[in-house]
Amino acid sequence: MSRLIDKELAGTRIVGFSVAGEETVLVAPEYNVCFDVGRAPREVISIDNVCLTHGHMDHAAGVAYYFSQRGFVGLPPGRVIVHRCLAQPIQKLLDVWSDIEGHPSAGQVYGVEHLQDVDIRRGLLIRAFTVNHSRSSLGYSLIERRHKLKAEFVGKPGPQLAALKRDGVPIEDHVEVVLLTCTGDTALGRFLDLDVVRRSRALLVECTFYEAEHVSRARDGRHLHVDDLPTVCAAVPEARIMLTHVTHRTDLRLAKRIVERVLSPADLERVSFLMDRPARTASPPVAAGSNPS
Repeated sequence: MSRLIDKELAGTRIVGFSVAGEETVLVAPEYNVCFDVGRAPREVISIDNVCLTHGHMDHAAGVAYYFSQRGFVGLPPGRVIVHRCLAQPIQKLLDVWSDIEGHPSAGQVYGVEHLQDVDIRRGLLIRAFTVNHSRSSLGYSLIERRHKLKAEFVGKPGPQLAALKRDGVPIEDHVEVVLLTCTGDTALGRFLDLDVVRRSRALLVECTFYEAEHVSRARDGRHLHVDDLPTVCAAVPEARIMLTHVTHRTDLRLAKRIVERVLSPADLERVSFLMDRPARTASPPVAAGSNPS
């Protein structure tokens, strides 16, 4: 049985696991993208695009294994998208593992900068943005680019539209739909003012600390504290929000009670926890006198 949790967030399927200091891996299978690789569980190996938010071990330890396993099972080389400052160190890591294994593992380490776009497939892209965590940390937005007929051409017959296109007349507007944003580990920061973040339908955001006495720990480590959640909710007023990166020292039931006190009822309705596993369904009772075998 997989230890990853399978959930839906604003129409996007999310398969993931996230415990602070242990492992974070968040997969959007239908879009062939995952955010962070954790220890490279089997659900990640078939995903062609890994968006690495930063280099901390609990988010990035599985990079070499990801590339190696793709070759082992006969998949084409994958791609790890990462801040440009981390691309060379990661490539060095892969070179060392090639020496250890005795053969290279094919794959692409693709360095990006703030607000740089990376095509995933036609009409689908990733946009990177700087967040407020460790050196070279990024968040990512998954964007669907759609084409919409300009208002002045609505209702015109097809042959006329085709003729206009041949003459070089722009008849369509390009519309960006922000399907999902993943912040990675971060404190509050200017990234919340970015249009691409504010227009997100869904937001995967860490919230590591909950107890009142842990505010200073959150600030020192550049993580979110539960007291920051109203600011996050205000920044993405239309988004469904899923919280990640809770630590083992915080019982999830306690974290949920604290969130209920901090957020307004309207915001609470759109906030959930990734690691809030659904309750197991109890086996039906065996009727008296029946044979359970």
